[in-house]
Amino acid sequence: MRRTRTSLYGLLVGLLLPLAGLFTPAGTAYAAENGTWGVFPTPPAGAAMTDRAYFFHQGAAGSSVSDSVTILNSSAKDLTFQVFATDAMNTPSGGAFALLPAETKPKDVGTWLKLPPDTATVTVPAKGRKDIPFTVKVPEDATPGDHVGGIVALNTEVEGIQQEGKVQVGVKRSVGARLYFRVPGPLTPGLSVEDVRVHRDAPLLPWVHQAPATITYTLVNRGNVVIEPKVAVSAEGLFGRDVLSRPARDQKLTLLPGQRVTMTEQWADSPQLDWVTVQVKAVATAYPDLNPTGGAEFIAVPWPAAGTLFVLLGAGIAAWVLRRRGRRPDSEVPERAGDLAETR
Repeated sequence: MRRTRTSLYGLLVGLLLPLAGLFTPAGTAYAAENGTWGVFPTPPAGAAMTDRAYFFHQGAAGSSVSDSVTILNSSAKDLTFQVFATDAMNTPSGGAFALLPAETKPKDVGTWLKLPPDTATVTVPAKGRKDIPFTVKVPEDATPGDHVGGIVALNTEVEGIQQEGKVQVGVKRSVGARLYFRVPGPLTPGLSVEDVRVHRDAPLLPWVHQAPATITYTLVNRGNVVIEPKVAVSAEGLFGRDVLSRPARDQKLTLLPGQRVTMTEQWADSPQLDWVTVQVKAVATAYPDLNPTGGAEFIAVPWPAAGTLFVLLGAGIAAWVLRRRGRRPDSEVPERAGDLAETR
């Protein structure tokens, strides 16, 4: 709802507040099915709906590829959808695969994908399906590598209302099918590990309670192909002593070209008194030459306990000084002065 300086429009806003946001598009689409409806690559005749999990295509610059998408309505009533093509992204935190919402204009493969003009809004009958043909027209200047997007079905029905400050926003759900499109040419996989940081909590009673820590790092896809990284985390204390060793583990992450995501690693029992060097190493099975690393150092000190010790030590010193000042040694007691003048 737009703000205005006029009191009249402000009054209208107040009157329309209960309906605000009812026509606001939903957020990013995360899955191919939500239990009520789904969006899938159209299967061959007689094949299961899940015959293809995603769209996978390849085409040179200037070429065209045709396919079809199916919207499946599993509910007991007719559903109407806004259907559109868009680009994919990784969510900044955790890197989940997401498709851009309707109000965000695509800039890549989402602009290549052409749907029939009469399918901008589609009604699918209860327990029915709708097959929609489309064409991917690859631009003449398309860059080599992977281009990722999808086709989204946004339910036009408001399924709920949520409060955002003083404004009520209508909630709509969307579901999208992924599309991976590769343009032939030089493939340059690239991956980096950046911004490694460690945040730790020192317990009040060291070595009685654990010192949990969180390691955060950023994975950046600097190449032109999709990367599915595995990450190993290790740490050394003074004199090379191993204090953490976790082998490479699948992050269940599809890192798209040009994307950067922040990941976290929990460390329940980090050292409490040590100088620690943390190393994060990423590997990609499909590209064995990719093995970037990033690191960080921190000094582990039980600060709460140390602070308490300093306070107690300071209090003890202050008490000792005051006690010393309260005593007056005999040598400091002034002697009785004699007569200063003689009597004649």
